[in-house]
Amino acid sequence: MSPEVAESERFIVDAQLPKSLAVQLTELGYDAIHVKELPAGGDTSDSEITRVADLDHRIVVTKDADFRHTHETGGHPRRLLLVTVGNIKNRDLLALVTAHHVAIAAVFVHADFIELGPSALTLHGTG
Repeated sequence: MSPEVAESERFIVDAQLPKSLAVQLTELGYDAIHVKELPAGGDTSDSEITRVADLDHRIVVTKDADFRHTHETGGHPRRLLLVTVGNIKNRDLLALVTAHHVAIAAVFVHADFIELGPSALTLHGTG
């Protein structure tokens, strides 16, 4: 991990979220990749996403509740941003993340699981 980039600033965006979200996070100054950049691309398994995230000190950004279950029962992925906005246009999702990105990074300094809803961040665990 690069010493200039804090763990709260490293993300891996899951397949059901648009690649433009990883691009947006990068433009906002974060180190972000999309799972489509991994060798198996969009077919990368949840366990492999978790392995890569934990190894690279990345926060998994997903809509997939399975990650919540594995995080809460086994502690992996180590850090999780669960997006719970339902069906939303990509531009609205990007606007929501842009509006909350500073708070997200700040909270992840002390937390390991955050839920991003339509109007608020919900803290679920402390690191």
